[in-house]
Amino acid sequence: MSLGGGYDDDRPGPEDDVFYGGTGTTRTRLPEGDGDGYGAPRRPARASRSLVTVVGVVVLLIAAIAFANQGGEDGDGGGSGGSKPGANPTAASGEDAVGTKDGGIPVGFKQSRTGVQSAAANYAVALGSYDMFEKDKRRNILAVVMAPQSVQRFEESLDKAYSADLFKNLGLNQDGTTPKGFTFVSRTTPIGTKVTSYSNDKATVEVWCSGLLGLAGEGSTNPVTSDWFTITMELEWVEGGHWQAVTHSQKAGPTPVPGDDRASGADDIADAVEQYGGFTYAR
Repeated sequence: MSLGGGYDDDRPGPEDDVFYGGTGTTRTRLPEGDGDGYGAPRRPARASRSLVTVVGVVVLLIAAIAFANQGGEDGDGGGSGGSKPGANPTAASGEDAVGTKDGGIPVGFKQSRTGVQSAAANYAVALGSYDMFEKDKRRNILAVVMAPQSVQRFEESLDKAYSADLFKNLGLNQDGTTPKGFTFVSRTTPIGTKVTSYSNDKATVEVWCSGLLGLAGEGSTNPVTSDWFTITMELEWVEGGHWQAVTHSQKAGPTPVPGDDRASGADDIADAVEQYGGFTYAR
């Protein structure tokens, strides 16, 4: 979940490098009458012409939807110019999600604008997961997600960030394990992605995310809360044929106005976390 926004000063901030998650339309109704606006009576519409009109509109709508779903995708190659995103830049491209995983993390995304966005989204999920709180699992995640030249730097930084003080502030045991009777929640969910620069071997991608973080259980002093943040990753195409992250940063927001939903009880949240799995994110 994100480090920015929604937490008190005891929680780590973005500088700590801790990756956890955290139109309507208006219609104008014209006066009804027997005239056509010029005094002449209106002739009844022919049924056949009305049917042709309706069919024509449906065909146009289907064509428009198909075109919109292809907007902004430029295939497998291309430089930084490429085609610009369409009106819906996070629309599905029609490409299949990858079927390969390394340590449970999807890998092998295509060398394309859509492929690098899928990689960034899935890496955001991994870096915001509960497994990041266990040192061995964290190192396995970094080995998959980060480019080789960046792994050691992030390992050292995160070993310091995931400290006993952090665990205490989150209501965990000193070693980062979850107290008996509680369920610890740390999840990141990508909402959308955007490529800000792209070439065949380098790209910068922003991932807008929502996150959950907290301790579910009776008497928890750190209940599960939601957060909104944007992650920026610089990725490169590495030997072996896949994308890996070179840098990672995040900032708070954009944050929507909270709704009027009633907060669920701790047991409901704990059950949901255990029963609902994650997704492979692919454009």
